[in-house]
Amino acid sequence: MASSNITPLGGDVYEIDTLLAGHSGITAAYLVLADRPCLIEPGTAGSAPVVRRALDELGVGADDLASVVVTHIHLDHAGGVGDIAALYPQAEIVVHEKGARHLADPSRLMRSARMVWGDALDTLFGELKPTDSARIRAVEDTGVVDLGGGRRLESHYSPGHAKHHVGLVDSGTGDLYVGDAAGIYIPETADVRPATPPPDFDLDTALASLGRFRDLGPQRLLFAHYGPVTEVESTLERSAEELRVWVDAVRDAREQGLELDHAVAMVVERTRDRYAINSADVDPELAAKYDVLNNPVNNVAGIMHALDRHA
Repeated sequence: MASSNITPLGGDVYEIDTLLAGHSGITAAYLVLADRPCLIEPGTAGSAPVVRRALDELGVGADDLASVVVTHIHLDHAGGVGDIAALYPQAEIVVHEKGARHLADPSRLMRSARMVWGDALDTLFGELKPTDSARIRAVEDTGVVDLGGGRRLESHYSPGHAKHHVGLVDSGTGDLYVGDAAGIYIPETADVRPATPPPDFDLDTALASLGRFRDLGPQRLLFAHYGPVTEVESTLERSAEELRVWVDAVRDAREQGLELDHAVAMVVERTRDRYAINSADVDPELAAKYDVLNNPVNNVAGIMHALDRHA
């Protein structure tokens, strides 16, 4: 019997809960169990043993994994790449060209992450270990990962959340792995919340990427946070709408000259009623769990940074 953190999604696709910092339902990895097995979004360094156990259970041994693909190099998605690369020596590591050097030499990325997260970095993510650059394949605006048997994973450059972000389409299922470009999906309440961290967030770029996703005509969206969504059009529209609402709110706060903490309070108050997760009958533990990664301070700081850049 499969572990409780493995969910088959059809089409030989398996969702693996990476149990980020011990929390279930925050960050998902995905295994495509094709002729050439492919792991998408391995999660954090701390999650590497969890992911390995899941792959063992699904029959993927140390020499079986053909590729590891990340939508972007933020630590909740890619922090475990070095560990997973060491455990699966045949796997090619696929990343956008703007993220490749950080997987080979993570020192700068780890320094900037520590500035954002402080001591929480160790508990939440752990240390991204270097990957031998000979094993890293950098893709540009588009790229292809061979899944075997004529099936392919196609990458599409989708900046806005991060300048090294790609979306991934599975030719076999029509699934689109959206990374963080469409924000955070909360399966318990069907909420979509924006993910706008510093330093790369840019509204127009992010909206253009969502338009690109819509044009790809996916059958299903697979969120790293969290899970599969079949209401593709309406979810992508909601993602775009939430971005606009948050940016408008932060712009108002900025024009009032509010400091970050006051701006956060104002934006949270203004957007509170947009999300079912904030309603009185929802367990507050659930809201607290999602605030671990998608906290309003980071979102507002990222939007402020973007507005300052354009000023």
